[in-house]
Amino acid sequence: MQPDAHWNPQPPRSHAIGDHDVPLDSDHLAGKRVALLVTGGIAAMKCPMIARALRRHGAEVTAIATGEGLRYVTEDTLAWSTDRPVVTQLSPRAEHLSGSEPFDAYLVAPATYNTINKMACGIADGTVTATLASALGRLERGGCAVLLCPTMHGSMHTQILAESLVRLQKLGVQVIAPRDDYGKHNLPDEEPIVRAVCRALSRSPLHSRRALVTGGPVPAPIDAVRRISSRFTGALGVAIARELDLCGCEVELVLGSGSVAAPAAPAWIRHQIARDVTHYRSLVLGALEIPTHAAVLSAAVADFAPSEVRAGKVPSAEGPWRIELQPTEKVIDVVHRLHPALPLIGFKYEECCEVDELLKVASARASQHGACVANRGEDTPDGGVQTAWFVAAGHDPIHVSGKALIARTIREHLERVLEAHPMARDAPR
Repeated sequence: MQPDAHWNPQPPRSHAIGDHDVPLDSDHLAGKRVALLVTGGIAAMKCPMIARALRRHGAEVTAIATGEGLRYVTEDTLAWSTDRPVVTQLSPRAEHLSGSEPFDAYLVAPATYNTINKMACGIADGTVTATLASALGRLERGGCAVLLCPTMHGSMHTQILAESLVRLQKLGVQVIAPRDDYGKHNLPDEEPIVRAVCRALSRSPLHSRRALVTGGPVPAPIDAVRRISSRFTGALGVAIARELDLCGCEVELVLGSGSVAAPAAPAWIRHQIARDVTHYRSLVLGALEIPTHAAVLSAAVADFAPSEVRAGKVPSAEGPWRIELQPTEKVIDVVHRLHPALPLIGFKYEECCEVDELLKVASARASQHGACVANRGEDTPDGGVQTAWFVAAGHDPIHVSGKALIARTIREHLERVLEAHPMARDAPR
């Protein structure tokens, strides 16, 4: 047995978050009311985690459950996870109408075969189906979003079900694709469900716009095997892509080879891997051949490349190897030259640099490209929280700490740019 196999019981560290509270991941659902409709499938056991995931983005969640749904998850668990009373039956308050406090979104998770077909046929014979009948009426008037997560055994995927789902989608209902496994339609993980709700409720100027995001180390080869690279991971680039994606933006993500975040990039965010600086340039310029509304170029592109790349693998037995390095082309300058109206955000990293000097360089970059994120190595110790200064032309620098806040600051800046400049909303070329 390993010496650390036994736990020395210690009390948990104190924390300011209360028992019912959740840490906030974003503000995408701040001020939004979401009805979580729980129907009678075994997947209902996951509903408390869905509720808390929605709340981590700022939503106020109310669970509305059928009696069958409560066979698989308890009313107390739903009340704890939502921090609100659970609606199990209709009263004179007409909970299904949500008149005085209307819901912004209705999320049916899990959505069973029975509920989907009843909904498509206009049957309102219970708490959940009556709520959905009202939700469809509000949806017709543009007053809410309605989303379904179908879950059932594969043998229940009939033509009847398919026709019902097609009919509901024609009415504006959004169907969140299930996770197909073991011959069943399973409930997806919380992340794609929350993403669908965030995008459905987003009123961001970035919604339905297209943005290019780059991140991670982009190396320069010295032979067929070895390369010059940096210690950056690409995690910030992925965080920025996620932030823009949640507000409904269509994101194209280019990650450098060696980005540890590449496998973690969500499947719904289109991403490509740049093998080296030349390939990176090609991918970036190729992506901008499609109308694009903003570009966030956070990739750590190698600043130097060898004047000659040796063929094959240079044997170490050859002894010392002298390599002449030449500065590489600044792709952001190429992008700005080819697409001068495109809102750009560049990045600047320095070591052993005074803050005033860093901000001076960042301000010069911002005056040229529009905005710059600048940081120093000494401000982010190994394993520490990344800090940076966001510098936009004509504005005072903003000091931000943590990748999530950096990504949010970038998103808010782009929203202001697209809101203030109509030309930027027309995909400059």
